Amino acid sequence: MASCAAPSPVALAPSSSTSLSPAQELTPSILSFKNHRSSFLSPLILNSLNFCCLDDSRTKHYYDSGRGGSLGLVVAAVAAATEAEVAEEGAEESKEEGAAVATVAPPKPKKGKAALPLKRDRTRSKRFLEIQKLRENKKEYDLNTAISLLKETANSKFVETVEAHFRLNIDPKYNDQQLRATVNLPKGTGQTVKVAVLTQGEKFDEAKNAGADLVGGEDLIEQIKGGFMDFDKLIASPDMMPKVASLGKLLGPRGLMPNPKAGTVTTNIPQAIAEFKQGKVEYRADKTGIVHIPFGKVDFSEEDLLVNFLATMKSIEANKPSGAKGVYWKSAHICSSMGPSIRLNIREMLDYKLPSNA
Repeated sequence: MASCAAPSPVALAPSSSTSLSPAQELTPSILSFKNHRSSFLSPLILNSLNFCCLDDSRTKHYYDSGRGGSLGLVVAAVAAATEAEVAEEGAEESKEEGAAVATVAPPKPKKGKAALPLKRDRTRSKRFLEIQKLRENKKEYDLNTAISLLKETANSKFVETVEAHFRLNIDPKYNDQQLRATVNLPKGTGQTVKVAVLTQGEKFDEAKNAGADLVGGEDLIEQIKGGFMDFDKLIASPDMMPKVASLGKLLGPRGLMPNPKAGTVTTNIPQAIAEFKQGKVEYRADKTGIVHIPFGKVDFSEEDLLVNFLATMKSIEANKPSGAKGVYWKSAHICSSMGPSIRLNIREMLDYKLPSNA
């Protein structure tokens, strides 16, 4: 029985003088490209193969002898394996990205004015659409016609408040363009104002005698901290302001915080009570430079509404901020609580004069 002689270690090691086959020469480059794991590996491997076949006489002879097919199969197999690995990695990355997108927290629900539907998406009641036909859109009315039209459009089941809205050429984010003041409406507001007073000492009895609905000191402050808000105006004497400061977060957002500019911090408490009872109104420009102010009820006569409106307009003109430049009045509208707005002619409004018998 013939014995198979094992090859010697010397025979396994390639001789330095022995020329390498094209497959042996390309093996290191193929392995390096495989480990690189890039989507452009297979074109590079094929290009290198074509380069060798064209420029290396030994490789060309290897192919001409009919043995080059095995080399092409090796290269194609490596390229296919590399592309498959790249495809798998791409699929895994896309899954990870999809999972990251799925775990994104949903947007927070909107609150306040941001939660209101857009103007184009709002629906109006049949009543509003009917009364809206009574006035022409974008037309500027003179003051007398506007007030008559306003009384026509106020047909709700309750007595509506009459409001004025003035857009001024000011930017309240600057200190010299802020507007906050009060106006005494000659014909009153048509509302019953409940006045509370924070004071102490001898002024306590003065406030009661002047007609204040609520009078108190530290006891009233504690009630307000507990949520008591059954009043329309809060007046305070200057010596109570250090204690009232703790109520800022409660009273500020409601517009009830006593302020010297609003006439609600004063030493003459009886006079302040009388003024607010008779129709003193506080107003201020919002962050867009618009003043919103009520000036009566729809059951007022047209003459009384005219008198109150002109008093409001003159007060805003007299308290014009020092930083206001250019044209001060940009637009003016009046409306009832539940009615459409009526645009006023600015020039006619500013030049309007009350009849002598008014």
